[in-house]
Amino acid sequence: MLPPSPAAHAALHIVRTLRDDGCQAYLAGGCVRDLLLGNDLKNSGSPKDYDVATSATPDRIVQLFPRTQQVGAHFGVILVLHDDITTEVATFRHDGAYSDGRRPDAVRFSTDPREDVLRRDFTINGMLLDPFSGEVLDYVGGRADLAAKTIRAIGDPALRFAEDKLRMLRAIRFAARLEFSLEEKTASAMRSYAPEIAQVSNERVRDELTRMLTQGHAARAMRLLRETGLLHEVLPEVEKMLGVEQPPEYHPEGDVWTHTLMLLDHLPAGASPTLAWGMLLHDIGKPATFQHLPGDRIRFNGHPEVGVRIAAHLLNRLRFSNEDATQILALVEHHMRFGDVQRMKLSTLKRFLRLPRFEEHLALHRADASSAHGDLSKYYFAKQHYERMEPEQVRPALLLTGRELIAAGYRPGPRFKAMLEQAEDAQLEGTIHTTAEALTLVLERFGPPT
Repeated sequence: MLPPSPAAHAALHIVRTLRDDGCQAYLAGGCVRDLLLGNDLKNSGSPKDYDVATSATPDRIVQLFPRTQQVGAHFGVILVLHDDITTEVATFRHDGAYSDGRRPDAVRFSTDPREDVLRRDFTINGMLLDPFSGEVLDYVGGRADLAAKTIRAIGDPALRFAEDKLRMLRAIRFAARLEFSLEEKTASAMRSYAPEIAQVSNERVRDELTRMLTQGHAARAMRLLRETGLLHEVLPEVEKMLGVEQPPEYHPEGDVWTHTLMLLDHLPAGASPTLAWGMLLHDIGKPATFQHLPGDRIRFNGHPEVGVRIAAHLLNRLRFSNEDATQILALVEHHMRFGDVQRMKLSTLKRFLRLPRFEEHLALHRADASSAHGDLSKYYFAKQHYERMEPEQVRPALLLTGRELIAAGYRPGPRFKAMLEQAEDAQLEGTIHTTAEALTLVLERFGPPT
């Protein structure tokens, strides 16, 4: 029996309908892997979605189900909608050559489930499950590799990676998330094919890296990327952290690479992508700003500002959305400001606390401090003020705007920004409470209108 869920109910309905029509139908791929992990290896959780593999042709699938979407009918893939749940239903097939390194040039539909399995990526993803009897069709040794905690390509690893280069990153993700090892022939093929990951679109690489960072065990994923040579190909800026010394009085843990991996160890599964990327990139500017000064002093002057420039280039290359890039760059830019948080003027502190998604800045700083000197006093100070201050205290309705300045006789110009900022600072500090007091302050500091 499947763990009860709307997705499981929809999948069972689809399998039953196909079988009632005389077709073969099984659950396939990752959902089978996760179900077996749950049953056999006491792995918590159940599949979020289910895929179905069948001998029915795409045309027959469309005829059998009233609500379908033909997103990949040429490749035998139909989306079936049942009870507002979308399930991918794929026809057994044999793939032709992959000349573009992503999709087969042609496919031949099949009625043989074994033929369908042999074209899939890894043995742990190559099993089929009868959801009613519990029978597992395992033509590739997937159950043995699950028990051995091994990621192994189906058939010839070089052929599997030649077909779709992204499979190399998928292997890393599965090995990291499941805490499995890479089978040696599979790992060797990955090292050989690593430079060819450049053939994969930046968007696909970005999405796979984001999954690595947010599905758990992100630090292990980075280590595996390095061991297979893929880190050099997809994140060369991160690779430069290796061996970059840090002052031991602040960073007894070691170099920038070690420190960053320790941060990633604080990332729980399900963390937001922006926080995850912010943690990975927060010190990306250190290699470029490293200085070993007389007296055995190590400095990284201006590394947040340099880091923003380097991170912006990386995020642009990977085609991040403007919204996500803005937040990630803010995390890089502001991560050192916690060092002064206990000495900030109240107005400066309030401006800091009202950064968008400040809870991510807090999480980054906590991981940063925990992975270095271990002093969390600044984290608790900022967290306490963030949680206690009401939104209207941090971002009050302004007592003074350009409209009031113009009405008072001031002409718009370069001084306007300074006038408004000083009035807002005084308001945040609590030293003025009315528009009249704000105008008086401007008059005292900037003189009368001219």
